[in-house]
Amino acid sequence: MTTTTKPLPPHGTLSRAQAHHCKCQPCRNRAAEYARDRHRLIAYGRWQPYVDAEPVRQHVRMLMSYSIGWQRVCALSGVSNGGMSRLLYGDYSRGSGPSKRVRTATADRILAVKPSLDAAAPCALVDGTGTRRRLQGLVAIGWPQRTLANKLGVDRVTVNDQIHRQIPAYASTARGTRDMYDRLWNVDPLSHGVAPRWVRQAHVFAALRGWPPPTAWDDDYIDSPAATPDLGEHVDRYTAIAEDARWLIKEQHYTVPQAAHRLGITSEHLYRAFRARPVADESVVPA
Repeated sequence: MTTTTKPLPPHGTLSRAQAHHCKCQPCRNRAAEYARDRHRLIAYGRWQPYVDAEPVRQHVRMLMSYSIGWQRVCALSGVSNGGMSRLLYGDYSRGSGPSKRVRTATADRILAVKPSLDAAAPCALVDGTGTRRRLQGLVAIGWPQRTLANKLGVDRVTVNDQIHRQIPAYASTARGTRDMYDRLWNVDPLSHGVAPRWVRQAHVFAALRGWPPPTAWDDDYIDSPAATPDLGEHVDRYTAIAEDARWLIKEQHYTVPQAAHRLGITSEHLYRAFRARPVADESVVPA
């Protein structure tokens, strides 16, 4: 039978200097630094080596509710697993309950960890709302699901499940989708070599399902299940054509044929829109 020996703390740490009585120069320097800080804070009446553990414990539990496990908190804060376990659950080997006090420095490191997608472990499950909306938005502007899966480095089934079902997402998938969305939300798929037929198919696929484009979502609220897309007011085609053309002619100094070409219609069609949606001052449009 073999036993595992716990490695000693590294040199230059207070634990190595005090608990293990190391006399090397880095450990002696750290012990002297601690003593100086302690004496100075005592002199100023600010020496508070320990604080109440309950607020720290509640903070960790709050992080856990955001799919940031306590071991992940340890990794992010630099607090040992043993110390965190005693804070949350106590020491069963000694029959003691959860810690009543923690060192101020330990509390500061734990409280510095904030709930965010980036803090979650890669395999942690997080709310899939934002992931689903981002994928649907990219499909709505012409990005095929197969292309999105390739860019994410996942199989197409994963993208299909995330985009069609209201299910959680792995944090790694959610982060990858967020970063991909930030890169592609205003990028034309055709400029990245996606075939026109697949772009058209993605447009139709999203339109049939009513998936809103990226511009319908506020970046600050896209992850909130309570948020709704802003699809704007419904404007009929003639009104939209007439308003856009008048702006091009007045502000950009387009001619009617140029404005019609820019809008993808004929000049005759544009004149019909002007007649159908007249304005009081039609000076910007030649007779």
